[in-house]
Amino acid sequence: MTTTPRPIRDLDVPLETVQALVARQNACQTLADAAAHTHSPSDRIAYAHDAWLLGHPDGACATDADYPAWAANLAAQPTYHRPLEA
Repeated sequence: MTTTPRPIRDLDVPLETVQALVARQNACQTLADAAAHTHSPSDRIAYAHDAWLLGHPDGACATDADYPAWAANLAAQPTYHRPLEA
C-alpha cells in the first residue's frame, strides 16, 4: 500500500507562527540555563513556573481587571517601595 505524498502547502504555517514558536523556545532555553546556574530553590521554582507559562500561553493567569483594588491597596501598604520620581 502506497500513500500519496502531501503537498508542502499542507505542512506550511504562517511566518508569525514560526517566529512565535522560536521565540518561546528561546525563552524556555534561557530560563532552563538560568535555573541550572542558580543555587536558590525559590529562583528554580520561579524559573520553572515561568517556563510552564511560556509553554502554555493559554494558561489561566490573573489580570489587573480580576483585582481592581489591588494596586491601590498595595500603594497604601507602609512597606511598599514607591518608584523614585524623576
